[in-house]
Amino acid sequence: MKPAILTFAASGTATAERLAALLGGTVHACGPQGEDAKALLPRLFLAGTPIIGVCAAGILIRLLAPHLGDKNIEPPVLAVSQEGAHIVPLLGGHHGANRLARQLAEAVGGSAALTTASDAKFTRGLDEPPTGWVLADPAAAKPAMMALLIGGKIVLEGHAP
Repeated sequence: MKPAILTFAASGTATAERLAALLGGTVHACGPQGEDAKALLPRLFLAGTPIIGVCAAGILIRLLAPHLGDKNIEPPVLAVSQEGAHIVPLLGGHHGANRLARQLAEAVGGSAALTTASDAKFTRGLDEPPTGWVLADPAAAKPAMMALLIGGKIVLEGHAP
């Protein structure tokens, strides 16, 4: 699904348009002269639309907080600084947000602020396997990742060139 890119200030418009061009997303200008973010954000979030806000993280958190429920089905939500230098995955880190943050950082010359432990130590979490790979037991992803983070080992079944 194509992301919605929101901006709350004119100073973020150029970055929002650049991100939309990169991702094929739609820009939404929110605020007094634009769309009502209090209605728009929950509607997009509950529809499963990835959200990229060219704004402070706090704006997105406050508007979405009442709608948070199941991290396994919520769409990626990212905050991007006005000039695009910093991309912060806020929600859905292991469900596309971290990958999207890396992609955007590379494309715009910014940095992805990945805070999930698995991404800090490895390139991904087990709950976001590479394309073509599946978890035998998705419920075991979190405890297995915790074990890896403290030095444990896992078993890979199949061919991994």
